[in-house]
Amino acid sequence: MSRPMDPDARLRAIRESAAYRLAHEDIDLLAQDELRPLRLQLELLKPERILREQGIHSTVVVFGSARVSDTETAISRLGALEQKAFAMQDSARLGQELALARRRVEQARHYEQARRFASLISARFQRQGLRDFVVVTGGGPGIMEAANRGAFEAGARSIGLNITLPREQSPNSYMCPELAFRFHYFALRKMHFLLHARGLVTFPGGFGTLDELFEVLTLIQTGKMEPVPVILVGRAFWRHAIDFDLLLHEGYVSPSDLDLFVCVDEAEEIVDALERFYLGRAAAGVPA
Repeated sequence: MSRPMDPDARLRAIRESAAYRLAHEDIDLLAQDELRPLRLQLELLKPERILREQGIHSTVVVFGSARVSDTETAISRLGALEQKAFAMQDSARLGQELALARRRVEQARHYEQARRFASLISARFQRQGLRDFVVVTGGGPGIMEAANRGAFEAGARSIGLNITLPREQSPNSYMCPELAFRFHYFALRKMHFLLHARGLVTFPGGFGTLDELFEVLTLIQTGKMEPVPVILVGRAFWRHAIDFDLLLHEGYVSPSDLDLFVCVDEAEEIVDALERFYLGRAAAGVPA
């Protein structure tokens, strides 16, 4: 028969027990399936409170591939692969890697255009205390990094909405620490992209980029969201990636649906498209 614990030991056991933990400090409790509605609510409330505290009035969303890099990095990687192939005297073994590396050099122009656009829009609307058209990205690498970087280089603030993934997505270093958020739920993250959005700029990308783009187009098309300018960057890419004319020809979309977006190539064209959209509009929260 075990000896009873002394009073101090019993009190210590009580204080250390999971039952005695304050509910909001009990991570095991919060992680349970039954608490999913509460976790969803927390992911809705936390970023909104911080954005309000930080005085963020409106945003411009930048989507695009996480796999592209800046020009200097892409050229450096290609050079390293070419040296490796030359040293091995068997470039065929590296043929696919070399081909992809050459494409990455070409794709780096999208990184540079995202970087330039973010710099232009941030310098224009983040002055004298204004917090409008603040760049918001997924907070990861590639096009996301480029846009956060452009804002950073303009001395402006930008937002990042990271997501937890099986292969953890690392945040880029250019978004503001006080505006860097991390989400578990894709649905809440996507909602936060659009809550204050006054424009959507979509660069070439894969499944994630296409998912985000078409959700916005669907929301606008169905009247679930007020129209905002949707700008696709990279005419050649979008012409091949999505056959919008086929959708129209087959009657799956209406002619007016193709007016929901515009295609451009350069950072300055993105700014022009935003200006044209808001010219003469008395849109709430949009500076004149």
